[in-house]
Amino acid sequence: MSLLFTDFASWQAHCATTGEALYQPVLAYEIEQKGRTEEEIWNGLQRAYDVMRDAVQTGLTQDMTSRSGMVNNGAKKIAASPVTVLSPEFKQLVTRAMGAKEVNSCMGRVVAAPTAGASGILPGVLVTLQELHKLTDRQVLEGLLVAAGIALIIEQNASLAGAVGGCQAETGSAAAMGSGAIVYCLGGDVDQTFAAVAITIQCMLGLICDPVAGLVEVPCIVRNASAAAIAFSSAQIAIAGVNPVIPVDQCVAALGEVGQSMETRYKETALGGLANTTRGREIEKMVLVQDVQILPDEGE
Repeated sequence: MSLLFTDFASWQAHCATTGEALYQPVLAYEIEQKGRTEEEIWNGLQRAYDVMRDAVQTGLTQDMTSRSGMVNNGAKKIAASPVTVLSPEFKQLVTRAMGAKEVNSCMGRVVAAPTAGASGILPGVLVTLQELHKLTDRQVLEGLLVAAGIALIIEQNASLAGAVGGCQAETGSAAAMGSGAIVYCLGGDVDQTFAAVAITIQCMLGLICDPVAGLVEVPCIVRNASAAAIAFSSAQIAIAGVNPVIPVDQCVAALGEVGQSMETRYKETALGGLANTTRGREIEKMVLVQDVQILPDEGE
C-alpha cells in the first residue's frame, strides 16, 4: 500500500463500506508503511503531540527573539495585551499558534505538520480544542491521524510546499488538517469533516509565499495565527451542516491548479510580494550583512 487513498471520495467510500472511523485506515497505513506495531504508532503520535504542546509552552514563556530581529516575543505581547478583541479563547488560540511558530523561527524544536513553516497551526488548534472541550489525549491523537490522512491526499493531488504551491499549499494545508481534526474530534460525520477541509481550502486559495529576506518569519508567523482562526471558523461552518458547494476533491484540484499557475516569484523565492517591498529589501540587506562571516586570508 504505497498510497493511502488517491482522493477523499475513496477514503469516504472505504469507511462507508467497512464501518471504520476515519482515523482507522490511516493508522493501518502508518503501521504498514513504517513496519511498526499499533502501540508504537500511538506512542509516536503521543511524542509528536507532546512536542507540539511543549512548543506552545516555550513560545509563551521563553525569549523568542530571532537573529534577524523580526521575531521579538510577539506571542507573549498578545497574551499580555489588556485588549481582548473577541474572546479570551480566541486570544489564546492566536497566541498559541504564534508562539509555537516563533519557536521554529528561533531554532527551537517543533513538529513539521505538514511543514516547519506551518508548525504553529496544529499546535495552536489542538491545544486550544483539547482545553475548550476537555478532550483526552487519545481523542486528539485520533484527530492527528485524520489530519495526516488529509495531508497525504492534498500532497498527492496538489502540494504541501510553499516552494511548489505558495503559502496556500503550506499554511492552507495545515489549516485544512486542523479544521478536519476539529470536526472529527467533536463528533462530526465524514461529510462534515471533509466539508471543513473544503471550506478551509476555499478560504486559503491563492495565498502566495513571500518570506521577507527569505526567512520563515514575516509574514509566516502571523499567517499561522490567521490560519488557525480560519480552521476554527471553517469547522464551525461545516459542523453546522453548511454545504461547501464545491466538493473537497475539486477544491484540492483547484489548489493544485492555482499553485501550478502561480509565478515563481510568489513561491518562497523572496522575489515578490512583501519580500519585494522597500522595507522588505532593506531588511534583506541588513540580514545578509549581519550573517556574513569574513574569512581570514589563506596566507594568514
